[in-house]
Amino acid sequence: MFEEENAQWGLVHALVLDGEGGARSIARTELDDLQLQAHESLWLHWDRSHPQTQTWLRRSSGLSEFSCDLLLEENTRPRLLALPEAELLLFLRGINLNPGAEPEDMVSVRIFASAQRVISLRLRPLRATDELLLQLTEGKGPKNAAELLLYMAEYLTHKVQDLVSDLSEVVDGEEEKLDADERYTPEHGSILQIRRRAAGLKRFLAPQRDIFAQLSRIKLPWFAVDDGDYWNELHNSLTRYLEELELTRERVGLALEAEDRRLSVRMNRTMYRFGIITGIFLPMSFLTGLLGINVGGIPFSASPYGFIIACLLLISVALGQWWLFRRLRWV
Repeated sequence: MFEEENAQWGLVHALVLDGEGGARSIARTELDDLQLQAHESLWLHWDRSHPQTQTWLRRSSGLSEFSCDLLLEENTRPRLLALPEAELLLFLRGINLNPGAEPEDMVSVRIFASAQRVISLRLRPLRATDELLLQLTEGKGPKNAAELLLYMAEYLTHKVQDLVSDLSEVVDGEEEKLDADERYTPEHGSILQIRRRAAGLKRFLAPQRDIFAQLSRIKLPWFAVDDGDYWNELHNSLTRYLEELELTRERVGLALEAEDRRLSVRMNRTMYRFGIITGIFLPMSFLTGLLGINVGGIPFSASPYGFIIACLLLISVALGQWWLFRRLRWV
C-alpha cells in the first residue's frame, strides 16, 4: 500500500531500519514528522527521473545545493566525496541485468549517507536493492546506515563475479575448439563482443575498486571498527575480477592472433602449391605451344611415332623438374 502511494512521488522504497536486521515501510507523508530512535536508520530509495524526486531533494531533503547538483547530474563515474559533518556522497555502478539490456551498459546508484540516513537514487532498476529488501524482510539485512552501504556494495560486486565467470567460460570454450580442430574458425563478431564487453566493464570497475580502497581507510564516527576490513575485502575481490577481465581480453587477442596465423599459414601453403604446379606446367605449356605452331621443320612431324615421342619428351621434362624440386627441397 505504501509502495503504490510512494511511487506517485517517485519514492521507490522508504524504510526505517530497526537496528536488528529488519525494517518497516513508511509512507511519503510521514517523512516530514518522522522522529528516529537512537538505534534506527532511514533509507529512502528514489527514482531519479521522477520530477517529484528532484523537487523533494532540493526543497525538503536538507541537503546542500552542491550535494543535490551532484546527485542529479546526468552523467557521472564512480566516485567518493566526503562532506562536512561526517557525511559522504558515494556513486557506484552495477551490472545491468534488466531484460533486453547489455550487461556492460552499467546502471548507477547515487548515495548520500550520514549516521542515521541514507538517500539513494537510481535511474533503472537494480537487482542489488531487491536483494537488500529481501534480506530486510527476513530480518537478516543491514542494521544501520554503515552496513547498508556495505551490503549494497557487496551485492553489486557479486553480480560482477557472475558476469566475469561467464565471459571466461566462453573464451575457454573457444580455445578448446581451436586446439581440437585446426579447421575451426571462431566467429569474429562474438569474440570481439567479449573483448568490448570486458573493456567496458573495466572502464567503470577500475575507479570503483579505488573507491573501495578509500572506504577501507576512511574513519567516520558512524562506521564500525571492522568496517574497513569488509571494504578492503570488497576491494580485493574487485581487483581479482578486474585482473580476470584483463586476462580475458588478452586471451581473446591471442585467440584472434592464432586464427590469423593459421589463416596465413594456410594461405602460404596454398600459394606454395600453386607455385609448384605453375612451375611444372609452364615449360610443358611452352613446349606444347612451340610444337603446335603450323610451320615446317617441326621435329618428328614425318614420323608415325612423333606424337609418342613428344609425349615422352613432356613427361621427361615434368619428371626432371620434380627431381630438381625434390633435390632443392622445394617439395
